[in-house]
Amino acid sequence: MKRVLFIIVLLFSLAAGYSQKIIVLGAEVVEGDTIPQINLDEVEILTLRVPKSYRGRRRLTRLVKNVKKVYPYAKLAGAKLRQYDHLLQQAKNDRERKKLMKQAEKEINEEYGGELKDLTFTQGKILIKLIDRETGETSFNLVQELRGNFTAFFYQAFARVWGYNLKVRYDPKGEDKTIETIVKMIDLGQI
Repeated sequence: MKRVLFIIVLLFSLAAGYSQKIIVLGAEVVEGDTIPQINLDEVEILTLRVPKSYRGRRRLTRLVKNVKKVYPYAKLAGAKLRQYDHLLQQAKNDRERKKLMKQAEKEINEEYGGELKDLTFTQGKILIKLIDRETGETSFNLVQELRGNFTAFFYQAFARVWGYNLKVRYDPKGEDKTIETIVKMIDLGQI
């Protein structure tokens, strides 16, 4: 009986030994002590500071709603720019390039013109900043690159009349820190 019990215990101990994982860690010896080194993935913690006042909470709620509405358009602008930039580089001459730009403008107007016209003033300002975030260029520079200096100057003058500035830069660590947090939370599916 003792022999059977010994064999059962031995089998269980062997089975338990095979089910354990073996992890090999790097280590460093400091003054005779071995200190294991473990590399951990970077974790970014995103939080929105919710104001205590009703007015502040309402302003934050509106900002989240506005960013959620215009962010897809900014991502689309970045994707379209990359797509058309590739096509424009393959263009043989300026005439073909202008033709491609007219075609692109027509497509965008047909598909999204009505929706973009329905944006509020604040949503327009946020969109201009998010386009800069997605493309790395201000809206003014993009128009200047794609349509020329005169058109860019005209668009900037027209935008200034309505209170916009196409030359505004996106500042994720300063003025636009809250917008950056909201965008990252949207990308992670948190809001």
